[in-house]
Amino acid sequence: MYVISKSIHITNRLRKQFVIFLSVLGPGIIVMVADNDAGGISTYAVTGSKYGFSLLWMFILLLPMAYYVQEMTVRLGAVTKRGHAEAIFEGFGPFWGWFSLIDLAFVNWLTLITEYIGMTAAMSLFGIPPWITFVVVTFVLFAVVVTGSYWTFEKVTLFFCIFNLVYIPAAIWGMKLSYAPGWNEVLKGFYHPNIVGGFTGDLLFILMANIGTTIAPWMIFFQQSAVVDKRLDIHDIKFGQAETLIGSLSTCIIAVFIIITTAAVFYYHQPQIIIEDAMQTAEALVPLLPSGQGELAKRLFAIGLFDAGFLGALCISLSSSWAVGEVFGWAHSLNANVKDAKWFYGIYLVMLITSGAVVLIPGAPLVTITMFVQVVAVTLLPAALVFLLLILNEPSFMGEHVNTRTQNIMNWSIVVVVSVMSTLLGVQTLFPDIFK
Repeated sequence: MYVISKSIHITNRLRKQFVIFLSVLGPGIIVMVADNDAGGISTYAVTGSKYGFSLLWMFILLLPMAYYVQEMTVRLGAVTKRGHAEAIFEGFGPFWGWFSLIDLAFVNWLTLITEYIGMTAAMSLFGIPPWITFVVVTFVLFAVVVTGSYWTFEKVTLFFCIFNLVYIPAAIWGMKLSYAPGWNEVLKGFYHPNIVGGFTGDLLFILMANIGTTIAPWMIFFQQSAVVDKRLDIHDIKFGQAETLIGSLSTCIIAVFIIITTAAVFYYHQPQIIIEDAMQTAEALVPLLPSGQGELAKRLFAIGLFDAGFLGALCISLSSSWAVGEVFGWAHSLNANVKDAKWFYGIYLVMLITSGAVVLIPGAPLVTITMFVQVVAVTLLPAALVFLLLILNEPSFMGEHVNTRTQNIMNWSIVVVVSVMSTLLGVQTLFPDIFK
């Protein structure tokens, strides 16, 4: 009888915890899935087509990097009830506060351009002109956030997250082709990389772009503000950490499947085809896959690319609006209507319109912009990480929820790695032949 009673108690407790987890679920998964944005898809496609499976080991490192950085935002938001921009202003003063806000706004605006590049490119594969995509998508993106409810926004966004899974069947089809090297070679890419040509400037650029699309400043600001807007508190931290880990796993797994797809189809079969972006990848798949599968793979790739751009644009614009609203003391919640938070929604809309308009400029170097933005993001990342780490080690902010020794070791290691690679990239830019 005692055993039965204890079992019932454990079952009820687990059920209760599961319900709480479902109610907390949202910010971590959304920010990590949106991290595989349009620029990220292009970056992964180029990585696979140029280096095959040899760079898959990166994601063994990128997974904990993504988790440890974003996990800090969960604790900081739940404990302080402040967004990241507000926390920086309070902790470091106006000078560094304005520095971080301007830094964020600049990188976010550039990144938004890449989201529109991805969405217009995806829709062009279905015969839809860029200007129509720009107008319709901007309207829909605005409509999603003006419902006056954070919960509505979150449900809609989580639904769009599902479409990120379309890259898995594309990879499976690619690996079924007779010239694909087999799944054993995929596994080798995680523990025994064979990089043809050694360490070069191009390899450094690709590594930086992959880091920049996996960990970005906007993600720090977005998740912390989302935690605050969702009104999570200290008791929700462990559930927020769990869903952030799930989100980190999801983003890395999808990235791996994109690299597998382009590696199998291009690197190991048509290395002469130079892949520069996700749109070209989708088009090039058609003649290389068996009849019917090529066209379907193209459409799936296009759907995934559009979805990635849509999620990215939604979250990046919101991170800017939240940050500006926090700094100026304006209403900055998705639970507020347009009348009560006109500046919050106005900034969101202006960011969308101005960045999307760049894509419509004839002759704009869209491919160059896409790769450049990822690298810019990672070169500016150390500053954002240092602010975050200093705040997480301040007892007056965090109380008993300050970073542990393990968390500090992991996060400062991330800062060092990113800083060193940023420095190497700068050296390579000044002296192009140094790594040849």
